Amino acid sequence: MFDSTINELCRAMAEKPPRQREGTMILALLAICVGAVITAQAGLNASLGKQLGNPLFGATVAFGVSLGFTALGVLTLTRRLPAPGQVSAVPLHLWFTGGLLGALAIGSVYWLIPRLGIGATLSLTLTGQLILALIAGHFGWFQLPVNPLSPQKVMGAATLILGIALIHRG
Repeated sequence: MFDSTINELCRAMAEKPPRQREGTMILALLAICVGAVITAQAGLNASLGKQLGNPLFGATVAFGVSLGFTALGVLTLTRRLPAPGQVSAVPLHLWFTGGLLGALAIGSVYWLIPRLGIGATLSLTLTGQLILALIAGHFGWFQLPVNPLSPQKVMGAATLILGIALIHRG
């Protein structure tokens, strides 16, 4: 899986001019760093929830602090607000489902970490993310570009899942 991902990234980079290649590599490294940040964030907030006696308290604090920093980012980095027509054109379900699913996911992860451990919890949730990402990409769900499944992608996902299973057994 890792080799095929690296090979795919290298192929994609070779097809781009040098400036774009550098940008792709920087984005890949940023994604890896974000993954590390997510792990630290999950561990810290699970610990907060455990110390407060309820993982939902940890999730509530996390969402509150995230809201504050996100609002600060909007105020400092956004040059213009969406037009009223853009806001009214957004389907009603998009205003709520992402937040609902986020609360469910984050609360569940904070509840699972003290029971399964951070490595097991995040590797299993990553497995769920990978499976849905491949299916959603194949069918173009969530109004995202279609990215058809291939035997190489299925083998890569199976290898990753096998690796996770081996980690959990060891």
